[in-house]
Amino acid sequence: MALKLVNFKLTGLDASGTDTIWVDDEGNVAAGPIEGAEVVDCKDSFLSPGWCDLHVHIWHGGTDISVRPSEAGRPTGVTSMVDAGSAGEAAFHGLREYVIDKEQETIRAFLNIGSIGLVACNRVSELSDLNCIDIDRTFDVIEANRDVICGIKVRASGVIVGSWGVTPAKIAKRVAEIANLPLMVHVGEPAPLIDEVFDILTPGDIVTHCFNGKKAGSIGDTPKLFAQAKRMADEGIRMDIGHGQASFSFETARRAIDDGLRPFSISTDLHLRNIRGPVHDMATTMSKLLAVGLPFDEVISAVTERPRPILGLGGRDGLAVGTKADFTVFDLVDHAEIATDSLGATLEINKIFEPRMTVLGNSAQPAQRRLK
Repeated sequence: MALKLVNFKLTGLDASGTDTIWVDDEGNVAAGPIEGAEVVDCKDSFLSPGWCDLHVHIWHGGTDISVRPSEAGRPTGVTSMVDAGSAGEAAFHGLREYVIDKEQETIRAFLNIGSIGLVACNRVSELSDLNCIDIDRTFDVIEANRDVICGIKVRASGVIVGSWGVTPAKIAKRVAEIANLPLMVHVGEPAPLIDEVFDILTPGDIVTHCFNGKKAGSIGDTPKLFAQAKRMADEGIRMDIGHGQASFSFETARRAIDDGLRPFSISTDLHLRNIRGPVHDMATTMSKLLAVGLPFDEVISAVTERPRPILGLGGRDGLAVGTKADFTVFDLVDHAEIATDSLGATLEINKIFEPRMTVLGNSAQPAQRRLK
């Protein structure tokens, strides 16, 4: 069924003056008009490229923390997602067959450098020693899945690597370089120290949990560390929110934004241990970043035009004729709510992003923010 989208306010898209969007029977943006198209009334809400979450865990049943894709995807306004390291080489085939190839959203993955991935997250480390990494098998999986693997993931924090320190991150970086892929690195408690991790990164790599607020593991620990992080961001290393259960601080985020360090992307790190709070969903995470000082246009860029190309999707060019329709319809509403960060600090939020609908191909589906 062809669609005719009307009554919207464009944001994050290159098309001034557009008041109607036509979607043909194949689900592609069309020049129109199309006789018999179903009218989709956006009710004067914003319409942006489909929201993209660069860090989720959606291999439900394959790890003990992953949510179902539907809990992180279209029902909450998100049309594309990256599973950030749930699977390593040993079981990536399962993630692909049962999640990536099955779901309606666009799904890509960062392959965990640890062979077992997050099957028993934080109970059985995927990086306790060298036996946890099989480089040859990792390359085999990358080559067999180039169409869906968009990077390598490593968790470089003390609770994962123990006395092994920065070595797993160095191995992951070398694998990423050889495979010509970006590295996503989880930063947290030492060892390794955060500057040891920073020293191995190059433009295009991604630091997730960039505003984590952890002592001896945060960009806010010292002025020198913050200056290094800001310089890296200016050079093209991508700072990603990755809110998570223990990795986002209002104070760290506000100070960084005030001092000129803006995140490249806003992601949730959504999983079973934080979906009921403090994360909830993408819209709540976006609302938190708006509340700590990130301007509206940058919030939208951080969930659309910046992360989407990492998945092979367009950014601002989503209205080009022949492009698959991929949009999120949402409002920014006045609403007082007490939000909580990962450290237990609270903040009153007065404006909330509320997803209303997603359009993916020629399918329009309602969306909403889940509060509980």
